[in-house]
Amino acid sequence: MKILGVIPARYASSRFNGKPLELICGKPMIEWVYKRSVKSELDDVVVATDDKRIFDTVAAFGGKAVMTRDDHVNGTSRIQEVIGLEEYKDFEFIINIQGDEPIIDPESINILVNKYKAEKAEIITLKEEIKCSSDKENPNVVKVITDFSDNALYFSRSLIPYMRNEDSSFIYYRHVGIYGYTSAVLNSMDNMKDGKLEHIESLEQLRFLENGYKIKVYETKSTVKGVDTKEDLLEVEEIIRKNNISL
Repeated sequence: MKILGVIPARYASSRFNGKPLELICGKPMIEWVYKRSVKSELDDVVVATDDKRIFDTVAAFGGKAVMTRDDHVNGTSRIQEVIGLEEYKDFEFIINIQGDEPIIDPESINILVNKYKAEKAEIITLKEEIKCSSDKENPNVVKVITDFSDNALYFSRSLIPYMRNEDSSFIYYRHVGIYGYTSAVLNSMDNMKDGKLEHIESLEQLRFLENGYKIKVYETKSTVKGVDTKEDLLEVEEIIRKNNISL
């Protein structure tokens, strides 16, 4: 049983060009993501990029990278290309690690690794308790609700569920965008129907639910901070300094 971590990373971005190469405490963001990831129990980690600047940066700090096509519509599509390469064909389970989460906790990755080994679920992802009230109404914070067996019922940019009957004990969760998939699921994606809800919400994971797949969702206690703006970079640097986070 071999488990691969893939970090999709592209240079061009509508919101933040060159984001993977932005410096955080003197090191490029992609180096933070990679070196935090290899501290986990993954068997191997590779960056999948379409830009030679990113490829060369990864090579310079001793990481592994592969060049992929520049026509991929999302990170999952890029990962499909990676697992088609001879070097990575024998990996049974693939974890999609977001390239803009430089302080990803290796223990969060390990939750996916260990849950797959124990349960062999086809798709696994994470959730985190929403503690900031403003995040509940923020459409950039994706919410998730699950059933009694930890299967996702729905993901939304809206606050779900609607609190018709007040329940002060109810905990809202945000979706943490790290996924684990079997290679079989990834290879079947081209045969899945495009999801209407997927396009309405602009959430790729809804395609799996609309096509009848179950997504296991487990809680992480680690705070995950993504970088979408220059302001986010400063916030991440502050978190790193305050908590003495290292590579």
